[in-house]
Order: sequence, then C-alpha cells, then structure tokens
Amino acid sequence: MRRLGILLPAAAVLLAVPAVAIAGGLFPPRPGTTVTVLPSGQDNPSIADGVAIGKGTALYKTSGLGPAALNTAAPAGSEARYIDTVVFPGGVLPAGVTITEAQGINVLRRIGENLAKVGLSYEDVITMRVFLQNPAGQERMDFNGWNRAYRQFFANTSLSTGEPVPVPLGSAAPAPPMVVNPARPSRFALEIENLPVNGWLVEVEVDAAYPSQDE
Repeated sequence: MRRLGILLPAAAVLLAVPAVAIAGGLFPPRPGTTVTVLPSGQDNPSIADGVAIGKGTALYKTSGLGPAALNTAAPAGSEARYIDTVVFPGGVLPAGVTITEAQGINVLRRIGENLAKVGLSYEDVITMRVFLQNPAGQERMDFNGWNRAYRQFFANTSLSTGEPVPVPLGSAAPAPPMVVNPARPSRFALEIENLPVNGWLVEVEVDAAYPSQDE
C-alpha cells in the first residue's frame, strides 16, 4: 500500500527514539510509499501533523496556481473576475459564499486539472502551501472561506467510517462535498500583502506522490 494514514498521540511524536520503533515499524516508510500522521482524537481532521516520504518515492510539485479568469463579465483585474462560473453560473455567489471561498474553489479545480495532466489526482496530494490576500475592504485574510473551499476537495471523509462528511457552501446547510477525498495533506497558510496577479486572493501549490510501481 502506497499511502497509509495513522493516528499518533502527540507524545509519541516527540519521543527521542529510533523512528522504526514508533507505530509498529512504520517509520521510516518503505521505499516508494508515504505515511500520513494524523492528529489523535479527531474523526475528521483537516490537515496532517506531517507526512513521511519513503526513499525513492516519485513526487510531482506544482507551480503556484491562482484562480482562472473565468468570469469574463467582471472587469479585468477585479476579484470577481476570478469566480468560477462553472460552479457559480453568471458569477453570482449564493448566500454566505465569500469571494475567497469562490476563488479557492476555482484554484483547487485548477490544481485537479494540473494533477490529471500527469496521471495524478487529489488523493495523491501530500503537502500543500496556501497564500491568501485580504479581500478589498477587509483587514485580514478570509481563512474561514478558504477552509470551506478546501473541505470541498480534501479531508472530507470520516476516519472511523470512511463515509463522506457534508461540507457547507457559504451559509447553506452542509451538503456532499464536490470531490470526495480522504487525503489530508500537511499544509500551511500565510497571509501576504500582494499576490502576483491583480484580483487574486488565493494561490496554492501542492506536492503529490506517485503510486509505487509494485502495487
């Protein structure tokens, strides 16, 4: 099996013992495999504590991707220009959906297309770096809106049952996620002053691991 997710109590991670002694010899991972360490006590954690990568594992690293300018009815360079009109026809956002949430969905759909070009999928993602800019008129980045977008594509299954966990879109009642995906990559998110394209509020890059050849 190429990827394995495990739950470890925090104390186990901090022990100064040989890696192979932790979790029944899972560390270091076998060559060509990855092991995702998940926080304990949570049925649906959003991110991993970390990911161990076995020797010789083939990785794919995307460039930083922002949202595509799909809402051509909006002015060039505006935040609304980067609403995904496939998901939100006419660029109209449902109640409670923020512009960061809409752009996040746009970006993650682009990430999926990027991965598909090289034979990978959302489930193969092991690490993610997120850069957020505060929307016009707001003092801080909209992390909650981003996280709702993220849950539409990642970390949306129950660890105990494997079943999809409903995800809210804006202020709507939680509904099935856009892409059912158990992967919980290690992740960080930063607020930055400016992204490279006028109107972007979200930029994302990911690392994904190829399945081992002996599967």
